[in-house]
Amino acid sequence: MTGPLLEVIALDVRDAVAAEEGGADRLEVVADMSAGGLTPPAETVAAIAEKCTLPQMVMVRLDAGFTAGDEELARLRAQVREMAEAGAAGFVFGFLTAEGTVDLAAAEALIHAAAPLPWTFHRAVDHAADVQAAWRAVRLLPNLATILTSGSPRGVGEGLPVLRTRAEAGDAALIMAGGGLSFDHVPVLLDYGVKAFHIGSAARESWLSAVDPRRVARWRALLDA
Repeated sequence: MTGPLLEVIALDVRDAVAAEEGGADRLEVVADMSAGGLTPPAETVAAIAEKCTLPQMVMVRLDAGFTAGDEELARLRAQVREMAEAGAAGFVFGFLTAEGTVDLAAAEALIHAAAPLPWTFHRAVDHAADVQAAWRAVRLLPNLATILTSGSPRGVGEGLPVLRTRAEAGDAALIMAGGGLSFDHVPVLLDYGVKAFHIGSAARESWLSAVDPRRVARWRALLDA
């Protein structure tokens, strides 16, 4: 793939097939979007792998928070291994300490469990106490494919100046723009050099409905224009 990457959130096989039909390049496979996206059942990952050729980046997260204790981390490591066997192409995770800094110990434990598969650090980075310090810490971690970020906890619209600064500093290839992403943001971000885009609710009428391939196709056309 040489053009911009389009990643679509999928909750099940129907979503995955529709995303592929619409022209998505990659899936983020999750459960329970009411909690911001949690680890899906391994059976979902396996079922998608049977019906869809798109690579699956699987969420690894047990609750809506951004922290993980030792017991939770042990469960997450087991989930990583289970999802890899089920057909995951990579993973999505990222945790903060109680003080709001990047939890490097948790990241390194999951990176080790996931190796050699790549991973994405999710939008926890936008909720850190010091967002700039968090970005610097995450970008140095091994096997990192992308960082899902809005540049702001309030969404891409508020975070565009931060994303521009990161891109101009040489990190455009790490940025996966998502979280309140709209059509109007795309040409601006492409001009910054951002090449990866993530959509969830924008690919469907609501979280109660399936991915709409026509909506995905509109994003695909915009990215390829």
